[in-house]
Amino acid sequence: MSYAFNPGWPFTEDFRAVGAEQIEHAVAVLEHQPQGVHEAIHDARKNFKRLRSLYRLVASDAPLFQKQENARIRAMARNLSTARDAAALVENINYLRGQTKSDEQSTALDQVYTILAERRDRIAESEADIEVKIASTIIDCEQALAALAHVTFNDGKRNSAARLKKGWRRTLKRAACAKAACEAGTDATLFHELRKQAQDYRMQLALMREIWPSAMGAKRTEAKALVDVLGHLNDLATLTSLINEEPGIAGSSQNQAHLLSAVITREEALRAEARQRAAAVFLDKPKDESRTIELLWLEAGR
Repeated sequence: MSYAFNPGWPFTEDFRAVGAEQIEHAVAVLEHQPQGVHEAIHDARKNFKRLRSLYRLVASDAPLFQKQENARIRAMARNLSTARDAAALVENINYLRGQTKSDEQSTALDQVYTILAERRDRIAESEADIEVKIASTIIDCEQALAALAHVTFNDGKRNSAARLKKGWRRTLKRAACAKAACEAGTDATLFHELRKQAQDYRMQLALMREIWPSAMGAKRTEAKALVDVLGHLNDLATLTSLINEEPGIAGSSQNQAHLLSAVITREEALRAEARQRAAAVFLDKPKDESRTIELLWLEAGR
C-alpha cells in the first residue's frame, strides 16, 4: 500500500488514487477480517485517519469537499470505536505494568489489568450489532469513494505546489499553537490537541516522501516518536477519567491509589518528553518549511 503522492502525475488523478486506496483497503479488511473483527476495526480506523489527513492537506482548494468528507469519515470511525476503545485501555494498563516502582504497585496493576480485560471481553460480547455497524460503515465507504471520484483540482505544477505549500503551512501553524499551549500548561486536552497535529504532520510527511525520501523519512521517524509519547499520555488521561467515573473498576480503593500514583508519575515524565520531542519535530518556522515543500515539489518530477 502506497500512501504517497507521485509528483510526476496530474494532481487530481494522484489525489484520487491515494484516497481510493485507503477507502478500498478499509472495505477489504472489514469484509474479510483476516485477523479477527477487532483487528479489522483497528486497521480500518487507521485508514480513516490517513484519509482525513490527506483531505486536510488540500482543504484550501476543496473546502466543501473536505468539510463534508471529514464529517463522514469521523462518523465512520466513531461508529466502530466502542470495542476498540475498551481494548486500548487494556493495552494501556500493560504499558503501565512495565513502569511499576514497587511490588505492591505491580500487584495492584495486575488486578486492574484483569478487571479491564474482562470488561473488554464483556463489551465485545455485548456488541451484538457489530456486524451491522461494519456493514453500515462499508456502505459509507462506498459513498466516500463516489464523492472522491468527483473532486477536481487545477493540475498545473505551480498550482499544485502552491496548494501543498498552503496546506503544509496550515498544518505547522496549528502544530505551533498546540506546542506553545503544552509548554504553558499540563491539561490533558492540550496534549491531545498536540497529538492530533503531530499525527497530521507525520501522515503528511508520508504523503510527500517522494520529493526527498531520506529527509521525509527521518522527520517522519521523529514525528512518530512524538505521536507515540502523546498517545501514551492520552491513554493515561482516558484511563484516569474512567476510574474517576467508575471507581469500582480498580477493584479496591488501594488498587485505585496505586494506579493513580503510577499514572501521575508517568504523566510527568511523558509531558517532559513530549515537550522536548515537539521542540525538535517542529523546529522550523511554518513559513520557511512550507516554502521548502513548495520548492521541492516544483523540482521533483521534472
